[in-house]
Amino acid sequence: MTQRDGAWYDRMYNNRALVPEHAAHFTYWRETSAQVRATQRCFQDVAYGRGLNETLDIFPSDTANEKAPVVVFIHGGFWRALDKSDHSFIAPTFTAQGAHVVVPNYALCPAVTVSDIALQMVKCVAWVWRNIHRFGGDPSRITLMGHSAGGQLVAQLLACDWHAYAADLPPHLVTKALSISGLYELESVRATPYLKDSLRLTEQEAVRNSPAWMPAPQQATLYSVVGDIESEEFLRHNLLIQQSWGKDRVPVAEALDGLQHFSIVEALTQPGHRLHTLALELLNK
Repeated sequence: MTQRDGAWYDRMYNNRALVPEHAAHFTYWRETSAQVRATQRCFQDVAYGRGLNETLDIFPSDTANEKAPVVVFIHGGFWRALDKSDHSFIAPTFTAQGAHVVVPNYALCPAVTVSDIALQMVKCVAWVWRNIHRFGGDPSRITLMGHSAGGQLVAQLLACDWHAYAADLPPHLVTKALSISGLYELESVRATPYLKDSLRLTEQEAVRNSPAWMPAPQQATLYSVVGDIESEEFLRHNLLIQQSWGKDRVPVAEALDGLQHFSIVEALTQPGHRLHTLALELLNK
């Protein structure tokens, strides 16, 4: 990795500075999500563990399907910001297609480490596999989706050794994931000054949590997308995971027209948009 100065890394990774209208996106997410929870059936704050922020929301499908596919959407925020309550707006686009949607929370840095968050998401998805049948979902049809830091987490989860984590879990518990503006190597994130104090990434932890440096998971499919007006670093990450894992594992690595780091999340919910189409294609694989 080419070394740059700290100011360059801040320019590449400070998405709020790159998108001056970011506050309007956050307001839209928060207000639309509150409306979704007020009008759509939802099981809120279901515990998947006993640790900090280990709760999730479940939005059942709009149909009576007893074996509904399941979407688990993991939010972003550089592992240090945002909340599941900001992302309920993701649910209706998939519940309308007959899927259950699970939106988990996790503890935020600096209260925990990035490694701690990864283990929380392992715990969460294991809980979904063991329990989603009680809500009408099919544990054999789980699709992971995540944005930014959530994109890093869903890629890690594809590479997880599930049977090593718990003997009752199948080795290929999840085999499909959509990563939106995902981060696939964390050395560059570690070099970003404005993130250092909150993330406190060591060199070892940065490498250990970099999906691009993990062996390509077998029997897995990752779709990776980024907005074409995001920073050159996010564009690099998007190609890096396909270069590292290969096109058999990552058949999609696309930069989507006219989207920045926050508008791309909203595109996921827009019928007819390329990102929405890719999400449904993966869900129905």
